[in-house]
Amino acid sequence: MSLISKFSIYILLCIIGLSSCKNTQENDLAITPTKDAHSIERSNERNLSQEFKDYWYAGKAEITSYQLEQERYGEIRDGVAVNIFVAEDFLPDTQVKADGISEENIPVLKLNNTKKFLTGIYPYSIMTSTFSPVNTQEHAIKISHSMQEWCGHVYMQLNNRAKFDVLSHSYFEGEADTEISLSKTWLENELWNLIRINPDELPTGEISIIPTFEYSRLKHKKIAAYGATAHLKQGDSISIYSLNYPELQREMIFYFNSEFPFEIEKWEEITASRNNDTSRLKTTATKMKRIRSPYWSKNKNKDLILRDSLNL
Repeated sequence: MSLISKFSIYILLCIIGLSSCKNTQENDLAITPTKDAHSIERSNERNLSQEFKDYWYAGKAEITSYQLEQERYGEIRDGVAVNIFVAEDFLPDTQVKADGISEENIPVLKLNNTKKFLTGIYPYSIMTSTFSPVNTQEHAIKISHSMQEWCGHVYMQLNNRAKFDVLSHSYFEGEADTEISLSKTWLENELWNLIRINPDELPTGEISIIPTFEYSRLKHKKIAAYGATAHLKQGDSISIYSLNYPELQREMIFYFNSEFPFEIEKWEEITASRNNDTSRLKTTATKMKRIRSPYWSKNKNKDLILRDSLNL
C-alpha cells in the first residue's frame, strides 16, 4: 500500500473517531444537565389534590376561634386567639399580596394568627402572618410579626431571599433597630401552614429550627436557629406534632385532625416561667368555633352578628 493511501486511511479513521467522540459529548451535555435539572424541579414540586384545590380555592377563608390561656409574667391569662387561613396570590419579588392575575404570581397559603389577652390593667395584642408556597416544597416566603401593649410595640419581618433577611424594630434598647441575615433552616412559624398543606412533610428527629417570632419577642431571645427534637404521632382521628427545645426549656405541641383538611384543634406551649427557673407554665389554645367565609366582604355593621358564630 502506498504512503498516500495509508495516510488517507489514517485521516479517515481520525475523522470517524473525532465525530464519534463529539457525538458522545454532545449527548452527555444534552441529557445529563437536563435530567438533573428536572430531577431537582420534580423533587420540589407538590402534586396538589383536587380536594385541596376545592377547599382552598373556593374564595373563602377558614376562621377558627380558640379559648386562650396565655402564660405571661409567671401567670396564666385568659384571652382569645384566632387563626385565619386563606389562599392568595403573592408577588415573588416585592413579596406582597398580588392585586392582579399574572403568571408570575406565586400561590401561597397565608396564616394570620392573632392573640388578645390582658396583663393586669393593660392589654396585649399579637399578630403573626406567614406566607407559604403551596406548589413547591420550599420555606415560607415571608413572615411578619407585630406586638402591641401599653409599654410600646415591636415589629419584625423575615423575607426569604438568598438568605433569611430579618428586620426588627422594638422600643427596648437591646432590640431597637436591627437587620440580620440567617442561613436557611426550618422556621417554626411555617410549620402551622405545613400541617395544613401536607403534614407528611413535617420535619422529625433532631433538627435546627428558628422559634416563632412571638416567643422570641415575649422572652427577649436572640433570633437564631436552635436545636430541637421533633416528633409526629399520627392517630386515627387526631395527630400530634411536638417540638422540644432543650436549650430554651420550651416545648410546642400541635393537635390536628388526621384527615384533610388537617384542621388545628388545639396547641400548647410549655416554657420556663422565668430565666433559669425549673418551674413550667403552659399556654393552651383550644378550639371554640370554626367557619369558612369571605370575611373581607363582611365589613358592614349588619355583619357584626357573624362574630357570634365564632364566640367573639
